[in-house]
Amino acid sequence: MIKVGDKLPAGTLMEYSEVEGNGCSIGPNPVDVQTAAAGKTIAIFALPGAFTPTCSAKHVPGFVQQAADLKAAGVDEIWCISVNDAFVMGAWARDQKTTGVVRMLGDGSADYTKATGLTLDLTARGMGLRSNRYSMLVKDGVVKTLNIEAPGKFEVSDAGTLLAQAKAA
Repeated sequence: MIKVGDKLPAGTLMEYSEVEGNGCSIGPNPVDVQTAAAGKTIAIFALPGAFTPTCSAKHVPGFVQQAADLKAAGVDEIWCISVNDAFVMGAWARDQKTTGVVRMLGDGSADYTKATGLTLDLTARGMGLRSNRYSMLVKDGVVKTLNIEAPGKFEVSDAGTLLAQAKAA
């Protein structure tokens, strides 16, 4: 399992783009994690699934609401990672109004989530292999803080916790 001091694993996530520009075409575009994280401070949070109750009502909205404060604390980008395809993440981004605030990155086959070691098996609930709920502060591709939730909990991976950690860094 990934831990503080580790480099982010190599891998590719997918991001849905609504408009063409900045080298991106409309639709799903690959995001090489190590390249995208290089030289930046990134607030990353991951969750079990798009459009799920806690994720939609608390986790994503918290990061949208705290985005300006996170940026003021030195965070260059905010990433949301979920084991969903880029089309679902794009629809969820529209629903949550994250455009220009939080990058919604899909890990459709859970390959990146497996590489972090932060998987959550929700097969018994009909959801298959998903991501555990967590947040981390990453500087130049290296994990500086990591907040992993216990199954079914939402206590330490919220935007307020990561904001306090970013301010202390």
